[in-house]
Amino acid sequence: MKAMKTAAVTLLMVLAPSVWAQHENHAAQAGATDSGTVTRAPDSPMSQGAGAAQGGMMMGQGGGMMMGQGGGMMHGQGGGMMMGGAASGPSQLGQDAFAAVQEVVRQLEADPATDWSKVNIEALRAHLIDMNLVTLQAAVTTEQVEGGARYTVTGTGDVLGAIQRMVPAHAAQMASDPAFHATTTLLDNGVSLTVHATDPANVAKVRALGFMGFMVQGDHHLPHHLMMATGSTQAPGAAAGAAHQH
Repeated sequence: MKAMKTAAVTLLMVLAPSVWAQHENHAAQAGATDSGTVTRAPDSPMSQGAGAAQGGMMMGQGGGMMMGQGGGMMHGQGGGMMMGGAASGPSQLGQDAFAAVQEVVRQLEADPATDWSKVNIEALRAHLIDMNLVTLQAAVTTEQVEGGARYTVTGTGDVLGAIQRMVPAHAAQMASDPAFHATTTLLDNGVSLTVHATDPANVAKVRALGFMGFMVQGDHHLPHHLMMATGSTQAPGAAAGAAHQH
């Protein structure tokens, strides 16, 4: 037993200087200063030289948080948070009609020839409301006819008005498209729209498109929005009398 105690004491005497040296080296690396700011050693996992400000996490005065260039976090003075790199804001306006109006307004502002005494953004807004009502609230029944399809589009109140303004006007605009032949009949509660494919090979396409697929055909929609906002009576390139009426 005495021999074992002697061996243990000897081992402690041998190890103590090494352990103490490691402790002092660790304290030196921690580098606590009189001001309380912590300085990390270059090989510290929390601060790899200049890389600590670029991608790592650093602790400083006040416990604040800062983001380095590489996306890491740094704790700095004041307790605040800082993000490295340029911040990017939202890219979506959140509402399609809002975005459509903004697009037209920006085009008008960019055109030095814009006659602001004739601009009518409210007319464009009314049309966008019609588009929303027809797209989301109109009731549609479909039947196949020889060479195409017939759609009975109905609604009440504001929806009815939107249907009777938009559907016949769009059919008139599509008269210039050789792929379709469309006719409309006003009903007490809506519109009957019949669409034929001029090429028998496209009959399946006409039927697959359905009512809304036909309503989005053509390239006149965006020029028409600009036309309405500027108070024009005719869309660019459209035949006389073919423009939507409101």
